[in-house]
Amino acid sequence: MQQLTFKPKAFLFDLNGTMINDMEYHTMAWHSIMNDDLGADLSYDSVKKEMYGKNHEVLERVFGKDKFSAEEIERLSIDKEKRYQAGYFPHLALIDGLDHFLERAKQANILMAIGSAAIPFNIDFVVDGLNIRHYLDAIVSADDVKISKPDAETFIKASQLLNINPKDCVVFEDAPKGVESAGHAGMKCIVLTTTHTIEEFDDYPNVLDFITDYNAPILNTLF
Repeated sequence: MQQLTFKPKAFLFDLNGTMINDMEYHTMAWHSIMNDDLGADLSYDSVKKEMYGKNHEVLERVFGKDKFSAEEIERLSIDKEKRYQAGYFPHLALIDGLDHFLERAKQANILMAIGSAAIPFNIDFVVDGLNIRHYLDAIVSADDVKISKPDAETFIKASQLLNINPKDCVVFEDAPKGVESAGHAGMKCIVLTTTHTIEEFDDYPNVLDFITDYNAPILNTLF
């Protein structure tokens, strides 16, 4: 891990597994679609490994690029998101301590953005459901980029919207592919250990630290 040697001017947050602890519900929704609807006979762990990128990329990794038409992909994606939202809604909540962290950052004039592979339908579900839109200065969704994580585009675009140099941003992520994306963008990263083990991040030199929630003392050094 690296030492924090600067005071960041912006915080960039992944959404799922980073601001909310919901990845289990995404995996369950995809597991249902792939097995019950599409007859794939995949284990839960096999589906979990594919939980990154845009919905069409998930389907293409599992079933191949020519399996579904654009219309079928759109229908499956919408169905998946409806199942996810129905399952997660009773549990919708920010990760512990994040509400105070967002307020503290706002008071410190640190800009904040979401950089996520989620579609606007899901981002709005979270942001408006938890009433946190007023903390955010920009949102980059799956619809705003050509290439999703681990490409750098998501976080580069977020920094551009904030008019902040990438080196002055700290990214919060929960997934190796997201940390890789931040690294490609030239950004340091703090990892939430909600969905992956610390050992899965051994190959990423841009990791500053690992936290279980936003009450971690290390976060005090960011201000």
